[in-house]
Amino acid sequence: MAVNSKKQDDISETLVPTHIGVIMDGNGRWAKKRLLPRKLGHREGAKTFKKIALAGKAMGVKYMTFYAFSTENWKRPKDEVDAIMKLFEEYLDDVSSFEKENIRLVFIGDRSMLSTNLREKMKHAEEISRDFDSMTVILAVNYGGQSEICHSVKEIAKKVKDGELDINDIDEHLIEKNLYTGNIPPVDLIIRPSGEMRLSNFLIWQSAYAEYYFTDILWPDFKEKDLGEAIKAFSDRNRRFGGI
Repeated sequence: MAVNSKKQDDISETLVPTHIGVIMDGNGRWAKKRLLPRKLGHREGAKTFKKIALAGKAMGVKYMTFYAFSTENWKRPKDEVDAIMKLFEEYLDDVSSFEKENIRLVFIGDRSMLSTNLREKMKHAEEISRDFDSMTVILAVNYGGQSEICHSVKEIAKKVKDGELDINDIDEHLIEKNLYTGNIPPVDLIIRPSGEMRLSNFLIWQSAYAEYYFTDILWPDFKEKDLGEAIKAFSDRNRRFGGI
């Protein structure tokens, strides 16, 4: 499928990635530049998340994974963490815009450290959207790529211990199947705003052959046209997957 670099609704020239990963970075700096509390930056970032997810669907993207809260983010000040968790709950109380768009919601990460109320809302959102098929939006909450791989290995080790698997059955496909994203295609494009140029423990297995797109734009200022520019840049690259 294609997206024109000049118009988002003209899908005639540009190859669209099947799966885009987005590191939603720069909320705190956006607020600091405006002399506002960091939590207000996260609120603006949540608005941007909705706009970009809907824009991705309009452009023909089938999967978008958004890095919402990492396993390392617990180190932030408690009031900031509490504000982020409150935002998650507020969002899950109002998922009607995604329901109307026939968008499936999936959450990845370790839910054990989240509140019971938040876990129940996440489960409910997944259940009511399970059969929606226009697009899948994945939210990574209390997620870390390294811990995800550890989780996969533990799941496989348990099956070996119980006699369900032989050690010789273990290969890349089996590890991938046991990741949080086991039924989701690999990432084609990683977008990171805010000027940072690293993965920060995001989808490190799934992005083995992903293309990266970095921009200095802070996440709350990231617009639909910026997503179009990232897709255009992706389309212009030659992906050889180790071949010639």
